[in-house]
Amino acid sequence: MKNILILGGTGFVGAHVCEKLAREEWDITVATRRENNARNVMHLPGLTVQECDIHDEAALTRLAKGHDAVVNLVAILHGDKQSFQRVHVDLPRKIAAACAASGVTRLVHVSALGANPQQPQSAPSMYLRSKSEGEAVLLAQCSALALTILRPSVIFGHGDKFLNLFAAMQQVAPFVPLACADAQFQPVWVEDVANAVVKALERTHPGAQTYEACGPEVFTLKQLVEISAKLAGINQGKGRPVFSLPHWAASLQARTMEMLPGNPLMSRDNLDSMKLPSVATPGAPGLSALGIEPAALQAVAGDYLDEGSPWHSLLGVRKRANWK
Repeated sequence: MKNILILGGTGFVGAHVCEKLAREEWDITVATRRENNARNVMHLPGLTVQECDIHDEAALTRLAKGHDAVVNLVAILHGDKQSFQRVHVDLPRKIAAACAASGVTRLVHVSALGANPQQPQSAPSMYLRSKSEGEAVLLAQCSALALTILRPSVIFGHGDKFLNLFAAMQQVAPFVPLACADAQFQPVWVEDVANAVVKALERTHPGAQTYEACGPEVFTLKQLVEISAKLAGINQGKGRPVFSLPHWAASLQARTMEMLPGNPLMSRDNLDSMKLPSVATPGAPGLSALGIEPAALQAVAGDYLDEGSPWHSLLGVRKRANWK
């Protein structure tokens, strides 16, 4: 039996990772600040929920003890420089120290496509710079571990806040004013990312390996908005008119959204991130190197965006994943 500690196991990707590990009959510990946050995974066999402030290095070290591996899925999309530093740089540093102190031999860290640990300051946004710095920290401190870094493009799947958001917007809006309409993405299915995490956990030899997690197709942001409407059947599949915003208008839109309560739908830092295409690097190891054939977006997204589909439910999507 393998003992895995998952940080960020209550989130979108984390829930899928937990389910796959439970299916493999691994013992799983999910760390969370409040137990109630883990209600979507606490029913899984072999899974224990442990309340812990993972930013407390001493508490994290105690929690890591007795585990064979740690999976770090903790990330934020919005925030200021200090917030990105705390989550994407300081936390990986604490995780590395906890692994060393607790005898953990394997670490899987989910980063982001576009991260560049060799030149962190070359990244166009605070998000990507902090992701780059976090990778650099792990590469410097984890030479004795079997370290696997996964860099996904934007992740889609049932319950995502990506295609579902675009479809929901077009249910009520007569048109879509879109920033960075030509930004490029290579979307990857959440089930493929979860499979990659499980495959990475099988690595036992010390040393670092990085894989880019991308789907088989490249889309512009405008194309993804249009596809979401088509698959959801909005306006008889024609969707709403999409208008590309010039840079000044996009920046104004993002600044306005930042002022609204809660997490913004878009921030100026998001705009900066989209200056860099979120697509696979030619020649870089990808999902195929892990024995995974990535799923095409439209084949999967049609199952959960189309409410009339017999597969329209999380159970249906999970059954499909089991058959893959």
